[in-house]
Amino acid sequence: MPEQSASSTRRDSLHGLWSSRFAFILAVTGSAVGLGNIWRFPYVAGANGGGAFVAVYLLCVFAIGLPIMMAEVLIGRRGRRNPVATMTLLGEEEAGHPSWGLVGLLGVVTGFLILSFYSVIAGWTGAYIIKSAIGEFVGAEPATIAGSFAALTGSVLNSGFWHTVFMAVTMFVVARGVERGLEQAVRFMVPALVVILLILLGYAMNTGAFQQGFAFLFKPDFAALTGNGVLAAMGQAFFSLSIGMAAVMAYGAYLPQQTSIIGTSVAVVCADTAIAILAGLVIFPIVFANGLDPNAGPGLIFETLPLAFGQLPGGAIFGALFFLLLAFAALTSGISLMEPAVAWIMENHGLGRAQATTLVGTIIWVLGFTTVLSFNRLSDFRFWNGTIFDNIGFLTSNIMLPVGGLLITVFAGWVMCQNSSADELDETAGTLYRLWRFLARYVAPVAVLLIFLNATGLLAPVFDALMPQG
Repeated sequence: MPEQSASSTRRDSLHGLWSSRFAFILAVTGSAVGLGNIWRFPYVAGANGGGAFVAVYLLCVFAIGLPIMMAEVLIGRRGRRNPVATMTLLGEEEAGHPSWGLVGLLGVVTGFLILSFYSVIAGWTGAYIIKSAIGEFVGAEPATIAGSFAALTGSVLNSGFWHTVFMAVTMFVVARGVERGLEQAVRFMVPALVVILLILLGYAMNTGAFQQGFAFLFKPDFAALTGNGVLAAMGQAFFSLSIGMAAVMAYGAYLPQQTSIIGTSVAVVCADTAIAILAGLVIFPIVFANGLDPNAGPGLIFETLPLAFGQLPGGAIFGALFFLLLAFAALTSGISLMEPAVAWIMENHGLGRAQATTLVGTIIWVLGFTTVLSFNRLSDFRFWNGTIFDNIGFLTSNIMLPVGGLLITVFAGWVMCQNSSADELDETAGTLYRLWRFLARYVAPVAVLLIFLNATGLLAPVFDALMPQG
């Protein structure tokens, strides 16, 4: 491996820069905090040993997620182009192989596909803001709430409408550019998300079941932490940070040169983890206060929680606030998923930002209707892993994201020369740089490979057999 880069030229971003370190932290935190982060982390933690899982998760976040996030940011800033062009350019400079651009393309396509179904689910949160605000769930029976959800997902018109609304807002933000669009949006939505979480936390503390919810999330139960639980912690650490889908790389291209990648990445990881924990402290006391099942999984959001809010004083208002929180989290993730594809189209086809956003957004919007239809008219059309929605989700989450994350960290740790990565991290002789390099070269690639093998069903039986089951 070469120790000196073929080029150390400082490049200028083609799409502008974040105005400050804080803006970048907000943007990447907004990208990382999404629907899955808010409901999945608390649920997986509670089901896998509570505090024992949280301890393993935190270790994995800093040993796996943080090094890969730093790798994406430094690659993005080094190239200052869209992810495809950046990987092509750096591949040529660092290894003489422009084919590394395929890694950038993989990330762009992954984010593109994820947004096609994510926008449908995110759209449902918009419908639930209104349903909660008008008191539809107040005193409602479980069958009524389940029927309301089925009516929403079962209607092409209703589900398609909210999918369209979400995509339109996302396109509007992205079309306005880095500073006027992306930055202004996250400067409002991420702090608003935190404020809403804190309001809901105060509400949860007065449900009478806060202590039970706290214990469910944090009381260590090492007997419940099986081999599969460890793998779940590794996977959650990887998937919760929005890495492997080119969004962080694209945002890194807009990071000012003087801003510390190490400091900002640590801040993002801490913020993302804190929000996930806060979400758990909000959700589970409300669930336990109503004697409901905390292991409801995805149904927790659209069936269990509306039932819980409907039984509590002020539930209509706080239920609407909760779904507004989810909508903000979804939108900040949505704009980060669209940005890499828009930047790629702009640079490769000479289109303006508004034109590129319209083109990319329209294609994603049309593709999203395959997910809309997967819950109604095409629900019986099944192949491979289920419906069209199931297959896109499996392909992106279980195959494309881990492969992309693995190749990114291999490129940063093994292909890029030490001078190049040290130049971006500005820690040439520092312990932190040496620690990052060790994790990026040895720990993170092995961990992501395990995540990939487990997600595809190739590893879990063997790994679980080797671990104590309690």
